[in-house]
Amino acid sequence: MKSSYYHVMDNIIYMTHISGFFSCCSVRLDAIIKFFNENNFNLPDSVNTLQSFEWYKKNKNEDVIFEFFENYDNISINFKNTIVDYEQRYQWIDYNKLDLKHILPFVKKYFTPSKNIYNIVQEIEEKYNIIDYNNICTLFYRGNDKVGEAKHRKKNITSYNEYISKSRELLKNNPNIKFLIQSDETNFIETMCNEFPNSFYFKDEIRHMNNTKSTVDKVFKNTHDFSKKFLAITLIISKCKYIICGTGNCSIWMTFFRENTENIIQLSPN
Repeated sequence: MKSSYYHVMDNIIYMTHISGFFSCCSVRLDAIIKFFNENNFNLPDSVNTLQSFEWYKKNKNEDVIFEFFENYDNISINFKNTIVDYEQRYQWIDYNKLDLKHILPFVKKYFTPSKNIYNIVQEIEEKYNIIDYNNICTLFYRGNDKVGEAKHRKKNITSYNEYISKSRELLKNNPNIKFLIQSDETNFIETMCNEFPNSFYFKDEIRHMNNTKSTVDKVFKNTHDFSKKFLAITLIISKCKYIICGTGNCSIWMTFFRENTENIIQLSPN
């Protein structure tokens, strides 16, 4: 197994990918599944992330993975002896084509959120009075530097107008639905809140900025704590009745935590 993002030695995967949180998660999942496929359906002895998730550490000499996820050694999963179809580039594909049946066991073993993350979920639910998930549609837009990344891959990010159009369609059939607005772009949040009075967003738990080529993780401080909140928010989004989203690592992990593509409206101009 050769990759610029990780390497394998003595049945141990050493992660070296440094980027956004869910980008690191996607590469970690990619490495584990490739190891499984190439080693007679055996799992690695361990997955070392000391040199990954660097943006989300207070101390660069610590491995913070178990602050976000449960220790995989404590989670027992039966894996089928079959080749699993997954690569980190699948963030860009139609999620209906994902081999969720065989991918999800790896997600459950290596990416089950920690108890601390679930505590943050509960705190947010209580603060914003989130009780009925069946009455919530999330509008998720990942903008800023993701726009440039998409263009580099000869793809595009869906326009605000397409989000508005799809949301209005839902609103016709569900007049009482509430819209949860989640984005790293201030303009998107303001536009959607103005367009849909029955909307809300997590004012104190997210970071957002006007359209720029950078990412909030590089612009703002306290990334360690906010990354935990964002993981909790991703779990909240995964439980909503509807999700309107684009393509990218954040969106695909909403799908993984949701464990299905039902009522996910994945917008893609391509």
